[in-house]
Parts: sequence; C-alpha cells; structure tokens
Amino acid sequence: MFHTVITGLLMMFVLPLAAAEKIDSAIGTGRPVNNGDFGSANSVNIGQPFGVEVGPRGAMYITEVENHRVIKYLPKTGKVRTVAGNGKKGLTRDGGLAIEAALNEPYEVRFAGNGDMYFVEMKNHMVRKVDAKTQIISTVAGTGERGLSGDDGPAINARLNNPHSITLDNKGNLYIADIGNHRIRKVDLVSGMIQSIAGNDQRLLPQDGQLAKGNSILGPRALFYRDNILWIALREGHSVWKLDFSDGRLWHIAGTGAKGYSGDGGSPIKATFDGPKGIVVDKQGRILVVDTENHAIRRIDLVQNKIATVAGNGVAGFSGDGGLAVEATMSRPHGIGIDLRGRIYVGDTNNHVIRVFKAPK
Repeated sequence: MFHTVITGLLMMFVLPLAAAEKIDSAIGTGRPVNNGDFGSANSVNIGQPFGVEVGPRGAMYITEVENHRVIKYLPKTGKVRTVAGNGKKGLTRDGGLAIEAALNEPYEVRFAGNGDMYFVEMKNHMVRKVDAKTQIISTVAGTGERGLSGDDGPAINARLNNPHSITLDNKGNLYIADIGNHRIRKVDLVSGMIQSIAGNDQRLLPQDGQLAKGNSILGPRALFYRDNILWIALREGHSVWKLDFSDGRLWHIAGTGAKGYSGDGGSPIKATFDGPKGIVVDKQGRILVVDTENHAIRRIDLVQNKIATVAGNGVAGFSGDGGLAVEATMSRPHGIGIDLRGRIYVGDTNNHVIRVFKAPK
C-alpha cells in the first residue's frame, strides 16, 4: 500500500505553529546559496523549494531545485538534513547512496507505504527511488534523455520530457505528469511497465467527460491521488480536472482555461487561474491549488460550489509572517502538502522558505 496509506502514521507528529490562523516561514532563511547539509531549520538555506510532502513518522520532505537536493525536516527537533543529492548538478546512475548522487532539479517527492521515497528529476527526465532500508538510489522511469517513447514497455527504457509531478495510488502504481509531452504516464511498480493514460500529440484542453486515454490534455503540471481519483492541475490549461478511474473519463472541476485571477466567492468553473503548479486534497475533500503566477493558494469546495483564496493576496513579495495568510505575500509558490491536523505547507519558491498556515473552516 502506497502514499495514501502512510498518512495514518502521521497523527502524532505535526509541525508546530504559533497560531493556526496565521502564516509563518517555518523552514529556510530566505537565502538560496547552499550553506550546508544539516542544521536548524532557520539557519540552513533552501534554494527554490518546490515539492513539499509529509512523510513517514511526521518528517517533512522538500525538493530543493536550486541546490539539487531533497531535504528532510524533523518537527520534534527543528533540524533539517539532506537525504538525497550532493548539492551538485548532474546525473548519477543507480546503485549508490542517495546523498552522494548528483541530481538535476528535483521537483516533487512522494512516499510509498513501506517508506521508499520517490522523486522527479525534471532536468534529467527521470523518476528516482530511494530505498527506505538501504538509502540506495535507483531509476523508476526515464533514460535520462528527453523525448517521448517507451509506452507498453519497461519504464526505465522510456523517454520523458520534463516530468514535473508524481503521485502514488494504493495499488502499486506511480503516475507521472509528463508535461513536455502533454501526457500523464502510469508505471506499474511491480512489472515496471509504463503506459500513457491521458494525452496525445494535440495540445488542447480536454473536453468535459471525455475518455482520458488517447485524448488531449494541456500541460499536466501537478497530480494528487485519492480514492480512485487522480486530481490534475493544468499549467498551460489554467484549470483543474479529475480523472475518475471508475470510468476513465476526465471531468472539469475549476478554471475556464483562460489566464487570469478571478472568481473568488463564485463557481469554480467560472474562475480563472494563472499557471497552477501544485494540488492537494484535504480531509474534507476540498481541493487546494497553488495558483503560482497569481502568488496565491486557492481552495475549491465542490459541496458549496465555491472557490476562495486562502493564502496570498495576489501580489508577489515576501511579507505577512505572524499575520493572516490571506494578507501575506508570496513569490511564485509551487508545492503544497497537508498534515492530518490541517496545517498546510507551501514551497514559497522565490522567497526560499516554506510557509505554513491553517486555512479557515
């Protein structure tokens, strides 16, 4: 059992926050230059954090694009340390320790139920795995060369094109947002085989209710799996969709497809986004979207049929710590994760920090 299963292990381990309704910069200094692999969270620099994920035993994991590392944060100690990447840009092949490997822009990180860590190396066009017991790195998908090939064959022989996001289901499958190919790929982690489950050579928005396989999908940037549904944020498509595996169809959730920043308080379908690059679903079933170029976090409530901004004020900047999340400024945020107490973690990328807040009920 994979990503969704491990959340049950996290109940007792949460990131401290002074006041639930406030926003704070919990990790990082605001400076990007690599100044070490371990230390206190407020002294170790984190350069361009993208993916943010809560992993086994409540640790938080961050993909650090500028310094080509994956960082682990322990809430109980307030310490961070590198768990993958030696800080140098490059490509180290399989078989060595993850912390000794050269990486090239890790974008997102996820965990299997057994603690194995999976992450995307966007510029190496690969998905990698770190074994929980040995800490050895291996390749799950991609050859290291950019392209489109390999469907219905071994994933390690397939070519990807700037993969950005991954997610795991509870059936042993890995899903890849192969954004440069405008496809979503699926890897069976038991057989190692890969296939395209959405997308084709046409760079067009999907049609509501159409079959995903073989039909267009425009810029799939962020993925999140829960309860047999794959939630998808489209970067070029400025919208949010879901792929329901019970019928294999894509359903339109939010965004008109036009670039903009509008719609709060109204129907999600009529809202506009600008390059959304992160997505997660909370325990109430509400979808949180990182509206990156609007420097905001939006929340979609399908029961109430409403969308709202829950963090960021739409202006790029770095302000607001200790105040209300909706009054703060961020700068091109990317990744997003949630713990079981509802605290939301955001990679505030150009500010080189992780912001933490709790959205209103």
